[in-house]
Amino acid sequence: MSENEDGTEKTEEPTDKRLQQSREKGQIPRSKDLNTFVMLMMAAVAFLTLGEEMGQQVMAGLAKGLQPGRHYFYDTSAMLGLMVQLFMDGIWLMVPFIVVMIISAIGAPILMGGWSFSTEAMAFKISKLNPISGIARMFGIKTLVELLKAIGKFALVMTVAVGLMMSQLDIFLALGEEPIMQAILHAMNLIAWFFLILAFTLIVIVLIDVPFQLYTHSQQLKMTLQEVKDESKETMGRPEVKQQIRRRQQEVAMGRMMQDVPEADVVVTNPTHFAVALKYDQQGAGAPIVVAKGADLIATQIRTIAQTNDVSMISAPPLARALYFSAEVGQEIPHGLYLAIAQLLAHVYQLDSAANGEPAVMDDLPIPDEFRLDAEGKPEIEQEGSESMDSSV
Repeated sequence: MSENEDGTEKTEEPTDKRLQQSREKGQIPRSKDLNTFVMLMMAAVAFLTLGEEMGQQVMAGLAKGLQPGRHYFYDTSAMLGLMVQLFMDGIWLMVPFIVVMIISAIGAPILMGGWSFSTEAMAFKISKLNPISGIARMFGIKTLVELLKAIGKFALVMTVAVGLMMSQLDIFLALGEEPIMQAILHAMNLIAWFFLILAFTLIVIVLIDVPFQLYTHSQQLKMTLQEVKDESKETMGRPEVKQQIRRRQQEVAMGRMMQDVPEADVVVTNPTHFAVALKYDQQGAGAPIVVAKGADLIATQIRTIAQTNDVSMISAPPLARALYFSAEVGQEIPHGLYLAIAQLLAHVYQLDSAANGEPAVMDDLPIPDEFRLDAEGKPEIEQEGSESMDSSV
């Protein structure tokens, strides 16, 4: 288990922020053996597919270079042109192979860690010149593993190479008896297959190195419990993060609330400023539940969804204001509004389903004085009292 510089154990998995920061610094899992394996395999495949064509071009170049015409010996400029042409032919001969190797070198990192370009990783650090830390790296566990891998790769490749040479020795000796063109093509084909087999033997090293690199990288990025807490405080403490979280929570709550409107039994409206959707389970023992409520634009959305889904709408301004300011979404209505809601639901259940769609008006429901509120949520009784006092004065 990895430890911090102060001796505290790193037991927590890295956070998303820690992973992003490590990637920006160029600290991503890498396996040199995996990259080497991919490049060698692609080179072997390129030799197998392009070997015959390359062999024919090599033979043509040799014939042209070793059997020039007589005039080349008497014209130095012509001889120079022939040399330039042979040189360019040799370059074009290697272009397909070079392209395959470039693509392999660029694409191999995608298999583990992906691409990463970090200017911070390329920056000069004086700490890299510290001899003490350099000696520590020389005798560290990672250096030991790299040494063991190098010895293992050498031993494995040499063993396979010697075995292949011994098994195909008769075939190699028989190449001298074949026509020169056929012998060259046959030799290139053998070399390509040998190259493919030798490259494939590295898969054993790759299967060991890749998990080790992933494990090492994970251990290096682990955090202490205190680091996780500090990062959480730093992230959650930002005003823009809080605002984003709050906005996201509101969006999720709004979406969930709007999804429940079609299931409502009735929508009580103001009729324009407020809208409250109620649902009552006649088989249950509880009171009606507020499934959605809103003012102004949200109220308009609730009314639109209710009208689209044929949910009854009742215009009861005092009751709509009382529900909006006194009840919460997902909770039962206040006890003081039971009688008013009971009369309203009874009226709704008696409505004809084929009505013209215009909302009914009910402004005479029995609403207790403490639930009679204005559009700002203030008691209407106090306002009426103040108005009567002003008139008396």
